[in-house]
Amino acid sequence: MIDEDIALLDIETSFASPLDRPEEELPRPDPDEMLALLDSESVLERMQAARAFCELEDRRAIPHLIDLLQDDCTLVRVSAAYALGRNPSTTAVLPLIAKLDQEWNGYVRKGIVWALGTCKDRRALAPLISALKYDIAAVRLWAASALGQLGDLSAIESLTETLQSDRIAAVRSNCAWSLGKLLRLRVADAPHRRDDIYHDALDALIGALEDDDLSVQDDAKITIRKLGDPRGLRVLEQIEIEQGYCDLF
Repeated sequence: MIDEDIALLDIETSFASPLDRPEEELPRPDPDEMLALLDSESVLERMQAARAFCELEDRRAIPHLIDLLQDDCTLVRVSAAYALGRNPSTTAVLPLIAKLDQEWNGYVRKGIVWALGTCKDRRALAPLISALKYDIAAVRLWAASALGQLGDLSAIESLTETLQSDRIAAVRSNCAWSLGKLLRLRVADAPHRRDDIYHDALDALIGALEDDDLSVQDDAKITIRKLGDPRGLRVLEQIEIEQGYCDLF
């Protein structure tokens, strides 16, 4: 019998940083073998196969992984969600959105929001913004970064609001990261476009420099430096001067 709580935590550890994992030293599973196991009657084999496609990229697996989003086993569903994130497809977007709305388990919803971010499909914008506003903290955290991955500039206002209001520091940090990415895209697309949306976001990032949490402060500093906006850089320079002055005493 599978202890789902322990196994879900193990899956969480495996996908703690899905965008930045070192190469595995062990040989990768055989795609053809894993493809066959996606339809196995054994829960363990289905889970093993779905997890394998979190590392393997093979478009043949996509329709099977979409089907596994409806599996009775939570472990299979969460593995299928992450696997679809590793194998993004426009055909998976609507099934992922539908499942996000229906799914009771937070671990699965986390995998779904990450997968929606990697799909880079505008249809994911509204569900991700809704998750950012209304879901549990663990899902809001990943929804914030998924909106940055999605790359849709329409998310800037929601990320700005959440950076200023969310009570969880990690969510605010991810909002700062995503805002930096989207604001740079906005400037690249229209270098002279500095409208209210842009300035409100920059104000929120400058405000985050005084956040109670040091990690949020650090992410805001990094984002402002990368953005290179003169107003933001002047604020950073003033803070560094004041900190240097305080260090003398």
